[in-house]
Amino acid sequence: MTPPVSPTPKRILHLGAGSFHRAHQAWYLHRLIEAGDTDWSLAVGNIRGDGNALLDALAAQQGVYTLETVTPRGERAYETIRSIRQVLPWEADLATLIDVGAAPETRIISFTVTEGGYYLDEHHRLDLSHADLQADIAGGRTTLYGALAAILRARVAREGGPLTLQNCDNLRSNGERFREGMLQFLELTGDPALRDWFLDNTTSPNAMVDRIVPRPGDDVRTRVAAAGFTADGVADTVPVMGESFIQWVIEDEFIAGRPAWERVGAQMVESVLPYEEAKIRILNASHSAIAWAGTLAGLQFIHEGTADATIRGMAYDYVTTDVIPCLSPSPIDLAAYRDTVLERFGNPNIRDTNQRVAADGFSKIPGFIAPTIRECLAAGKPVDATARLPALFFVFLEAWHHGRLPYAYQDGVMSPATTHALFDGPDPLAAFAADRLLWGSLAAREDLLVPLRAQVDAVRAWLAQRA
Repeated sequence: MTPPVSPTPKRILHLGAGSFHRAHQAWYLHRLIEAGDTDWSLAVGNIRGDGNALLDALAAQQGVYTLETVTPRGERAYETIRSIRQVLPWEADLATLIDVGAAPETRIISFTVTEGGYYLDEHHRLDLSHADLQADIAGGRTTLYGALAAILRARVAREGGPLTLQNCDNLRSNGERFREGMLQFLELTGDPALRDWFLDNTTSPNAMVDRIVPRPGDDVRTRVAAAGFTADGVADTVPVMGESFIQWVIEDEFIAGRPAWERVGAQMVESVLPYEEAKIRILNASHSAIAWAGTLAGLQFIHEGTADATIRGMAYDYVTTDVIPCLSPSPIDLAAYRDTVLERFGNPNIRDTNQRVAADGFSKIPGFIAPTIRECLAAGKPVDATARLPALFFVFLEAWHHGRLPYAYQDGVMSPATTHALFDGPDPLAAFAADRLLWGSLAAREDLLVPLRAQVDAVRAWLAQRA
């Protein structure tokens, strides 16, 4: 008797095999597989070669690793995650990545490349001043757009069929913004046929992702080993840890099928807008503010800054005074969400560093903070509470300029030479407030500069009191 034919396997290719993906999207698929739905699997790879050590270690463990989670009360739990079935080696020409992405069984390509990896301005247009972007328009493969263009060309040639391109980054309207950037990129490459195929054969659903996932240190490996967890019998060298809280809200627009994520807690919705606005403005903006303030105050971890009454008060006042009125009415209890966020930030067991959260301010100011200032000014309301956040970043940058930060600041968008020149000028704050990369249409407006001056003075006075 002929055995039944197995259904065609379905695969998600994820670009960006870092900690967040392994504690978030990979966890959801793992839970679905554990529930008996084995139709989908994950392949992971990177566009750039700076994560090769992690890829090599993960490949040696056949994609298996341990996830440690911890509650605000210090309760720890461990899971062995097995949803990653392929770990793709990095190659300069991305040959294996392209081959897997072009294969018909790959139905979804998802990605986490950080906010700065999209090179977009406030109008959802590509910022063509970036050399990497220019190189990829000419045929390179070092950005998300260049890599995906190569994958899509191969997919068309192999008749791989329709594909969902799923953004998993903290970017407002992340699917739409990626799609507009990708469309512009394809137009600039002069390939109208690929552009048309992209429009007809791909979708890009918006989504909101949430889980605090710090960079795992040696302490995570030690606890995982002490708890008796291994990568299927092999010492786990690449475990990941995160808070117990997790959320994923996704617009249900998948052109080639999808896993039944709703079975394991993801929320499939018609519009992600109210969820992402609450998360970006309340969680992401406050997180960054606490990191900048905590660094300036000489603290190392997010929970330390959250425990500081003044720093916590800055975040609380910003949300209460400006964000909640801007986002109301909302299907979310915004005050309760604010309180939950601050409780999560105060979890001393996460030990999330200010260094990690403070990064990429030149993407976070326009993405997380400027919209609230813009809306308050349009409504004729004061912006002092929100202006405190970019004031913190300005003083933080000033410390960076003078070499006074306790760590190396990382920013994928900032030009170090331009920023140093800003602080060498006659009025650094005026230049900061006039920077269109940061402020877009708000740049050089007096009603932005005046509250910024007041709040920079307030931040400096606060730091002087602490000295």
